[in-house]
Amino acid sequence: MSQLLYQLDDASVAFPPISCALIEPNGLLALGGDLSSARLLSAYSQGIFPWYSEEDPLMWWSPDPRAIIAIEQLRINRTLAKAIRKAPYTITLNQDFTQVIQLCADAPFRTDETWILDDMQAAYINLHQQGHAHSIEIWHQDGGGNKALVGGLYGVAINGFFSGESMFYKQSNASKFALLALGQLLKTIDINFIDCQLLNPFLEDMGAKEISRTEFLLKQKNALTKQVPDDFWQARTLTLI
Repeated sequence: MSQLLYQLDDASVAFPPISCALIEPNGLLALGGDLSSARLLSAYSQGIFPWYSEEDPLMWWSPDPRAIIAIEQLRINRTLAKAIRKAPYTITLNQDFTQVIQLCADAPFRTDETWILDDMQAAYINLHQQGHAHSIEIWHQDGGGNKALVGGLYGVAINGFFSGESMFYKQSNASKFALLALGQLLKTIDINFIDCQLLNPFLEDMGAKEISRTEFLLKQKNALTKQVPDDFWQARTLTLI
């Protein structure tokens, strides 16, 4: 298999054409390179993302089909709607990116080995510090006034394109609150979809669907042209409405 794959050049952040991605395994495009911010931004701007486990080389993917959530199609069932009315959580933007990515890596519901290795965490924290990766935090405060992070998500944003990377929860509906908060935030500047990369039962339950890679790249191209306000990703408290 490795003979068919493109080996990235350490001296360049260029990727091969998406058409070179393998059909099986779905969307594997290239091996090697590094997790520098320049390479990551080059990848995400082309609909490519890294995903690998500890024993693997660095692998880059562009699957077909691709999972997205149209923000207008985010699903809120009765249980979730009731929880929103009770407002059990405080929701923030970009107030603790490092803890979010660490908790995503250690999420207790994962049955497989995490791909959010130490090198990945360091790379995305660096992206965050440069203003390209963002987090939604879900906080719960107990009767004694102690606040704990109980859910959240993080992803990469380039102009109007947001690619979700991972999420976690420690209390009921906490990751759903994070996803809804992200959707409402993006909707305020007329961004109409979130890249979910790969479909899973949780995302499907929240309204995600698969589209062809060709359709995804067209949507992404349009999103990349949309400029966002300079202060859009500034750390602050969010409210679900």
